[in-house]
Amino acid sequence: MRAVNERMELPGGLVLRPWETTDAPAVQEAFAEPGMERQADAPVGSVSDAVLWIRRRQDQWGLGAAFGFAVADASGTALGGVAVSSLDHRHATGWISYWTGSVARGRGVATLGCRALADWCFTELDLFRLELGHRTNNPASCRVALASGFAAEGVQRQKLAYDGVRYDVETHARLATDPVR
Repeated sequence: MRAVNERMELPGGLVLRPWETTDAPAVQEAFAEPGMERQADAPVGSVSDAVLWIRRRQDQWGLGAAFGFAVADASGTALGGVAVSSLDHRHATGWISYWTGSVARGRGVATLGCRALADWCFTELDLFRLELGHRTNNPASCRVALASGFAAEGVQRQKLAYDGVRYDVETHARLATDPVR
């Protein structure tokens, strides 16, 4: 498996790299955007909260429980994140998640990060099947999934509840044997 500090160069001058505590201002800014608080495992209302968020990503990596990466621009600024979690080595599966801050949306940042993460999971973690899901009212996330090679597999009815509203979730999967697009 690649070392924690290894970086992967992506097209467009982007870099996939492990989270660093210096990313805290970018993380806090992204999670302050409306709707983004749902992407965090705990509130990220301050830079110190963002440091704790990053440290949890680093701890998960150290335990081999999940692997989170920042997708950064050429200057090193984190534009978003991608992660694999819910690892099941017996069945060689994992769950992919991704997000970007508003300045990066529509620029292919999530797609490039998600593709690179999937490739890393297949080669470095020896996973075979990667899954992800998005609310059906989030067409941008669906476009990322499809552009990253994840085929739509079905809809889980009313799976998620936010603020008393239930949302359907479309699931996608990518296999190690799927052709690279």
